[in-house]
Amino acid sequence: MKIYQVDAFTDKPFKGNPAAVCILKTEPSERYMQDVAAEMNLAETAFLVPMNDGYSLRWFTPDAEVDLCGHATLASAHVLLEKGYVKQGQEIKFYTKSGLLTAREEDGFIQLNFPATPEKEAEAPDFLIEALNIKPIYIGKNIFDYIIEVESEETVRNISPDFTKLIKVDMRGVIVTAKSHEYDFVSRFFAPLIGVFEDSVTGSSHCCLGPYWSKKLCKNELMAYQASRRGGELRAKVSGDRVLISGKAVTVMEGNIYFEA
Repeated sequence: MKIYQVDAFTDKPFKGNPAAVCILKTEPSERYMQDVAAEMNLAETAFLVPMNDGYSLRWFTPDAEVDLCGHATLASAHVLLEKGYVKQGQEIKFYTKSGLLTAREEDGFIQLNFPATPEKEAEAPDFLIEALNIKPIYIGKNIFDYIIEVESEETVRNISPDFTKLIKVDMRGVIVTAKSHEYDFVSRFFAPLIGVFEDSVTGSSHCCLGPYWSKKLCKNELMAYQASRRGGELRAKVSGDRVLISGKAVTVMEGNIYFEA
């Protein structure tokens, strides 16, 4: 089985968010995919199986399967284009647990077409705010995550969560965001419940962040920065009930797994 490691949402190696991408002939068992993801020990490992007009795509963290992942989808599209599995300029179709997702190369970026997952205002448990040690100016929640806006970019960058409390949050993750000086907005993403204490760059969180900041800033095309230690840049374009998320990627390793499913 061919396997690649790709840094997504960056044009520099060892930045952005690393993902493993596995190219298979047939879909293996869930146990096998989970074992491979645990062995890779990255935020996400993507598993691709060819179909008539695209690819089946599933994503696993070291601890669990997830329903939607942006950076591992970007990494998958990058590998398919770079290694010649699909032709340059061809739209790539991914069949996933979140429905049909597509990717295409455009102006040197890979653009992902994802469903918008807007938030609604919500109350957060006290221990969540205590875990982050912040003063929220807005708290919302969508089908996956909490989203918390704070007053400044500096607050976002300086958060040092108490993960013993944060892991009690009964959602996939927690997004913390603020308006930015250099970009339209910055964010960080914490998901200890699924084994990812802090995700380096989270494409799927921008399915929520894009609509949120589009309404606040009255613009549909946004530049974003995820202010993790590795950091990464994204473009988000809100189009109805879809969010077009664009970024670059770099292959840093490739090899073979010698144990079959």
